[in-house]
Amino acid sequence: MSPLIDICNLSIAFARDGEENVVVRGIDLAIREGEAVALVGESGSGKSVTARSLIGLAGAGAKVRADRFDIAGESVLGHREKDWRRLRGERIGFVLQDALVSLDPLRRIEQQLSDAFGRRRLFARKSAGSESQHLLKSVGIPDPERRLRQYPHQLSGGLRQRALIATAIARGPSLLIADEPTTALDATVQKQILDLLAERRKAGHTLLLISHDLAVVSRLADRVLVMNDGRIVEEGPTDKLLRQPEHPYTRQLLDAVPSVASKGFRLSAPAEPVRPETSPVIEADISLRHRIPLPQKRIDHDTHVLAAHNLVKRYGGNGGSTVVNDVSFSLAAGEALGIVGESGSGKTTVAKIVLGLLEPDEGTVLIDGRQWSNVPETARRPQRASMQLIAQDAFSSFDPRYTIEKIVGESLDSVGVYGAERRERVLDVLDAVRLGPAFLKRFPRELSGGQRQRVAIARAFAPRPKLLVADEPVSALDVSVQAQVLDLLAELQAVSGTSLLFISHDLGIVHHLTDRVLVMKDGRVVETGEVGQVFSSPRHTYTQALLEAVPALA
Repeated sequence: MSPLIDICNLSIAFARDGEENVVVRGIDLAIREGEAVALVGESGSGKSVTARSLIGLAGAGAKVRADRFDIAGESVLGHREKDWRRLRGERIGFVLQDALVSLDPLRRIEQQLSDAFGRRRLFARKSAGSESQHLLKSVGIPDPERRLRQYPHQLSGGLRQRALIATAIARGPSLLIADEPTTALDATVQKQILDLLAERRKAGHTLLLISHDLAVVSRLADRVLVMNDGRIVEEGPTDKLLRQPEHPYTRQLLDAVPSVASKGFRLSAPAEPVRPETSPVIEADISLRHRIPLPQKRIDHDTHVLAAHNLVKRYGGNGGSTVVNDVSFSLAAGEALGIVGESGSGKTTVAKIVLGLLEPDEGTVLIDGRQWSNVPETARRPQRASMQLIAQDAFSSFDPRYTIEKIVGESLDSVGVYGAERRERVLDVLDAVRLGPAFLKRFPRELSGGQRQRVAIARAFAPRPKLLVADEPVSALDVSVQAQVLDLLAELQAVSGTSLLFISHDLGIVHHLTDRVLVMKDGRVVETGEVGQVFSSPRHTYTQALLEAVPALA
């Protein structure tokens, strides 16, 4: 029996400045009925454009070449758009990463499912409602009759992703392609989506999973193909490849995954020796098989940079929703504190209160022992220089008209650093994040995601703050870039003595990076303590459920 997908010597190129830029280089891909195959690799490796070529959406101006490109025994080389439309949905369903962007915000879920059914709905209008309800129920959406009448923004992140999967499988495709289907979802929602995909796999459906999360791949895939620079550098059965990787790049990906074993050590090999004044000199050629230690932290437990007492925040008045309920914690000088919890737990609201962007309805926040909350902004302004933020989406936090020099330099306004001293400070922090003077005149659009996040870190550290708040700063980065950014954060925090408040849904990252952790649910802190102790011996049932929901490498 021939494979469902049978591709030989696939290359994909795009025209740029009169030349061809090859992004996929001569790969072979075969997927059999009922098989679950994963394509893994960092951003830019070619895995997503390879997947999109299977539905004729490689991109505008893409030149797709292959010796053989068969789908269900039919050659698609030379297919026109109308031929591809026949395959989409009928033969292949596609689930994208961001359901909120992929679903039409102006149309109800019922209307979008009706479109997904395609020509079938013309012959079954009377049964369309019940069929849609059955489909939503099959992907685990409760109360499907009510959900059909709702718009995407009225659904939670997990329900939106399930609705998107429902649109992808509406016509019963032979193959479901899932491109980073759980990225940026919290652990419990991620588990729900993975359970759904696992159920389809057990039922004999065919799956192509695109992911940089090797733990997710470990749970779902029978076979893994590792891509780097447009080529497949290693492939094999999932268990064997993840336990005994042969290619250096595969080993690098596995070493970059935060874990209990990685705490206190670098996740990535440094690209070059780091300047002595920003971090200890590190030999760049040491293998990650021999972990490189991070700089030793200096925590002053007698000095509290931040103290929050009995914080309460409501929306809609006293009769409204309480999103933060009696939250108290402190942060010592040089310490890293993690806040974890699923979406809606209140962790980002706490961060906004700490930053002075929201005022608590009850309770107080102290910075360096001085009142910070519920005071006039004029009273807060002198202290703002000691506090900086690293946001989740660095690109959105930059003015696209500014050069990198101006983006980093504007953070120095608060500490009165101008002229030659400002330029020198900007150069110092860019050097510390391994970008250097070549990036001064570039614009954000000219940088990769990892480079933009490095600029965000440079901007945050430039004023030499006492407190740094990082809200999901690496959730959208692939595992190797994430490792580099986490190493930078850990090094700079240790060397500078800055206190770090780190908000994340990724428990592995929090375990690797932080000293203590707060676990939040429904606006309350349900457990707190030293991070290793909390994660190894959780006391609260919610903490236990969070940890059980985290996929682990096989």
